[in-house]
Amino acid sequence: MSKEIRTINLPAAPDIAGLRFRHFAGETDYPAMVALLNRCSEADALDYVTTLDGLKYDYSHLINSDPAQDMIMAEIDGQLVGYGRVYWHQEAEGPWVYGHVGRIDPRWRRQGLGRAILCYNQQRLRTIAAGHEPTRPQLFAAEVNNDEAEIGTLALLRQEGYEPIRYFFKMVRPNLDNIPDLPLPPGLEIRPALPEHYAAIVAANLEAFQDHWGITSNPEEELTVEMLTSSPVFDPTIWQVAWDGDKIAGMVLNYIDRNENEKYGRQWGYTEEICVRRPWRERGLAKALIARSLHLLEEEGMNQAALYVDAENISGALRLYETMGYQVIRRSSQYRKPLD
Repeated sequence: MSKEIRTINLPAAPDIAGLRFRHFAGETDYPAMVALLNRCSEADALDYVTTLDGLKYDYSHLINSDPAQDMIMAEIDGQLVGYGRVYWHQEAEGPWVYGHVGRIDPRWRRQGLGRAILCYNQQRLRTIAAGHEPTRPQLFAAEVNNDEAEIGTLALLRQEGYEPIRYFFKMVRPNLDNIPDLPLPPGLEIRPALPEHYAAIVAANLEAFQDHWGITSNPEEELTVEMLTSSPVFDPTIWQVAWDGDKIAGMVLNYIDRNENEKYGRQWGYTEEICVRRPWRERGLAKALIARSLHLLEEEGMNQAALYVDAENISGALRLYETMGYQVIRRSSQYRKPLD
């Protein structure tokens, strides 16, 4: 047996016939992971589609997470039924955050697999944390993607001492009717996003989000030109980027997920990466960019628009989106607890 797929012995493993835990085997695991993630999406009402290309993109851009060392795979009779992965970062002027994810096939939930993977993830993160200077708080972190549907995950986290610290919303504008006609602030203009602009767009985006919650001490790792341009939904022809002379004032990097639309029989576009740099705030630019984006998505044949937002965004984004016709359809959350 190769090193990549060696077996992991878990003291907390449930007594299930044919169960074994092993390490990540590389890209050969991707097809089974895609199938598992899509079953989870259906069960947890996430209306999200994972594709093979999408998963390859995600795993080629992991930060502070080495799948060969930081993943655990659960199989029953050779079939993938769950997996876990850990990652970490240091928040800017904040704590060390040691995150972990666990995905369990809906057909095998409530049998102890999730708890076993969570325990393994935590132990792996303790090992990683031991190599960091404990000059700041050290916290475990886990995400819940749908607070109404993922009851088992919520119960497990609470039993393990986690508490919710932040909430996030998925919002949808249920139609593209009555889009307001909002002009750009004087002196600003929209220009086509060309390859020679991508580096400036990335830099402006990172600067605009620098005061948002959870920003890492190395935000330049979170978005690069390569990450932007290699995304499966990359389409700069539908972006809205506002310029003031040779400076970018704000942007909305719209995209359309064709696979998701086909799966759910809908025509959604996403208005994402909505941001305005500090010198151009409080002038109506964000609203104008969103309105232009909605018109553009309508021209592309879409009839609804969606986005994700931090429920406590300090810029008042939630209220802004509500005034533009978006409605909350789902809440997600982040849970944390001290590493001790």
